[in-house]
Amino acid sequence: MRATQFFLNTLKEAPADAEVISHQLMMRAGMIKRLAGGIYTYMPVGLRSIRKVENIIREEMNRAGALELLMPAVQPAELWQESGRWEKYGPELLRLKDRHDRDFVIGPTHEEVITDVVRKEVKSYRQLPLNLYQIQTKFRDEIRPRFGVMRGREFVMKDAYSFDRDQNAALKTYDVMFDAYRRIFTRLGLNFRAVNADTGSIGGNRSHEFHVIAETGEDAIAYCPGSDYAANVELAEAVCNTQRPAATKGMEKVHTPGNSTCDAVAEQLSLPLAFTVKSVVFANEVVEKNETKPVKKTQLILALVRGDHEVNDIKLGKLTGVQELRLATEAEIVAAFGTRPGYLGPVALSGQVRVVADRSVAAMGDFVCGANDADYHFVGVNWGRDLPEPEVADIRNVVEGDLSPDGKGVLAICRGIEVGHVFYLGTKYSEALQAKFLDENGKPAVIEMGCYGIGVTRILGAAIEQNFDDRGIIWPLSIAPFEVVLCPIGYKKSEEVKAQADKLYRELNDAGVDVVLDDRDERPGVMFADWELIGVPLRVTLGDRGLKEGKVEFQSRDGKVEKRDVSIGEIFEQLRVELAQRRVDL
Repeated sequence: MRATQFFLNTLKEAPADAEVISHQLMMRAGMIKRLAGGIYTYMPVGLRSIRKVENIIREEMNRAGALELLMPAVQPAELWQESGRWEKYGPELLRLKDRHDRDFVIGPTHEEVITDVVRKEVKSYRQLPLNLYQIQTKFRDEIRPRFGVMRGREFVMKDAYSFDRDQNAALKTYDVMFDAYRRIFTRLGLNFRAVNADTGSIGGNRSHEFHVIAETGEDAIAYCPGSDYAANVELAEAVCNTQRPAATKGMEKVHTPGNSTCDAVAEQLSLPLAFTVKSVVFANEVVEKNETKPVKKTQLILALVRGDHEVNDIKLGKLTGVQELRLATEAEIVAAFGTRPGYLGPVALSGQVRVVADRSVAAMGDFVCGANDADYHFVGVNWGRDLPEPEVADIRNVVEGDLSPDGKGVLAICRGIEVGHVFYLGTKYSEALQAKFLDENGKPAVIEMGCYGIGVTRILGAAIEQNFDDRGIIWPLSIAPFEVVLCPIGYKKSEEVKAQADKLYRELNDAGVDVVLDDRDERPGVMFADWELIGVPLRVTLGDRGLKEGKVEFQSRDGKVEKRDVSIGEIFEQLRVELAQRRVDL
């Protein structure tokens, strides 16, 4: 590719609405152009990187035995109504009507469509297993699209769906896909972690997310540096192996005027924050049966965590069987506890309030908690003596320094950007859409499913968030728009420069190297700034002065190869060696 034949449109300054570095650099490098909120045109330089990501994904999906197809972006509402997600999915689902007033959606995902395909085509166990994937544009009507391609409304995604005869077979397919994802992200040249994850609105009961590690990531990840353990903070198990100490103090009610937080109480009493117990009240709507008709009631749940910890409402929700618990209102709290929030505690509570203590709280002795009386707290509280033994569960977020659940060290916390997700779905969609097959005995059975997604365009943003400097993007070789850039100084003025640049360009092209020759009539500073901004991994500069000595200038964008002179006769081999060292083949 010659620069004069390419559409380069770099910017010196990023648009004011570009919040994160990847958004800024993609706009400045001319990779994307904004059309509307969360909707972008992918320009030629950006599309080159997207195609490289797609090629790696295709190679590994095909290697894993998956078959590519392409499903419609516009989907009939009937399928979503059949699965139950027409009502459940929420406002992110973009709904529209055709000229016949029939309801459709622009697909944010394709579980319904692919299940419909399979239920119509698969009749026998002999047709299973089956794994189908596509790379296609999706649309989710985000309430506040932001961060460029990281949280856009329209995006490119690879989604795969597996169909198996039974759970054992489905879990084997899951493992095959998990390994394929590891290979994909390794080949992409990204620093990533596979983490245990919540299944969320997709459903299912086994799930892993693949996160690119970056300081700007929206998700907090707990991991063990000494092992492969990693999980989202909201899912990571909080281990407590502390034994409860014997009581050494009597329970006493103390005046704590105006001190409604654990921090304030700990400061007043000159105690470590870890000696206090935080009380958080959640509400759960339950239906009780009686002789006439079901009655809807509100159950209050008092969640107890140490003062230096935070309640994990996802864990608590799973414990109570409620996907989304709500915080109790102040009126509900006053009615049940006799005081406003800030002075709540588990001592002398009505049996109508369910008390759940985190493991670390259950291991505490002589602790401090609210007295259910404004401006008062209890000190020296002990389980079994001053109040009944609690229901105990893991209901808190892990913190740095907690023991790793695998017993191989302690946890650290980092930030990550989710770029891939694998789910074992079971029969969530196949049951709803009646996707069945006849087994060996001629009996109908429901197909077991899995689904596997990769955010193709999001990978570009995540890769930049992980690899950049004050001059621009630093691409991994595998997804850089070009592998090598040739920068001839005075290309249109010097016959020798032009001849040597053209010769090296032909040699690299013939060798299959993705090379761009900057044959524009630009000053060296402009050329260098453009290609450093775009992030091409390797650069060769040719000029009259160096060529008179038989040399060219060679350097890498990532700084691993510092600027140095190389013989014109050796530069091709030098490039070949550097490219080979940077390629990841598994």
